[in-house]
Amino acid sequence: MPEQPLENDAEQLGAQESILYHANWNPESITPPEDSSESDQSSNLQNKTNGSLDQSHVPQKQADNSIERRQYLEHHLRSRPTDLESYMELGQLYRDTDRPADAKRILEQAVEVFPKNPQVHWELEEAILARSLQQYREVLEIAERIDTPEIDRELERSQNDWASRRIEVCQARLKRDPELYDLRLALGEAFLDAGRYEESIESVRELADQDIYSASASYLTGRCYLEIGRNHDAMKSLREVALRRAVPASPELKIAALQLLCTTADRLGVSRTLEIYQTQLEIAQSESQITR
Repeated sequence: MPEQPLENDAEQLGAQESILYHANWNPESITPPEDSSESDQSSNLQNKTNGSLDQSHVPQKQADNSIERRQYLEHHLRSRPTDLESYMELGQLYRDTDRPADAKRILEQAVEVFPKNPQVHWELEEAILARSLQQYREVLEIAERIDTPEIDRELERSQNDWASRRIEVCQARLKRDPELYDLRLALGEAFLDAGRYEESIESVRELADQDIYSASASYLTGRCYLEIGRNHDAMKSLREVALRRAVPASPELKIAALQLLCTTADRLGVSRTLEIYQTQLEIAQSESQITR
């Protein structure tokens, strides 16, 4: 049976909202997109903090209707396993009620039936990311209250899983569309979090000549060089962010780069260079306050 078409083609999928673009790799700093329209619902679960079904903010009738609808769709798909729209609706209902594991289960079934449909793959990847992030945040919440070696190991495991899932999704999407350059930054961040520093540097190398991405790529490269002890290479990359004039970096990125430059210069004992960076940092912070 031919696959049912969806509105989104490959190019539109590349522009869709994703957890990858909002997570910022720190689960405590995740914020939703400003536009919470229906097309952005797939990224809204980033603000959920626990994995239970919490519908206290939803009117009871609406919550009951949601449960009834999910039950109906689960039953419907057993007898109509080629109904793509029902898979997508049910997956979204589970996502909207903070149940990414169930969304993943349903969308895995959809991929088996529609293996060439890019929208199905995209939504499954979002569910996989959402589930990994949910688990990471749950363990973080426990770790804040309980300090044991077992919890530390589980926290490390969930951190590694979050990085690994992002790497897998970025690589899969880049394989489908190599021109999604912003994903190369997301991939680089994930490699950095996984401790795969050389791969992180390589993933953003070709972004150096693209004005829109070059500052972020240089900052990420500098951080990786610091991790592997190549301090002078790190400072060179960070200077490209902090002191660039042709296409200035954002104030936040410039300040972050200068802070790392100050820390590194202080650690290396280059006092004169440290004074220069400290002066530049004070100027950047003042300018940032003025523009707010």
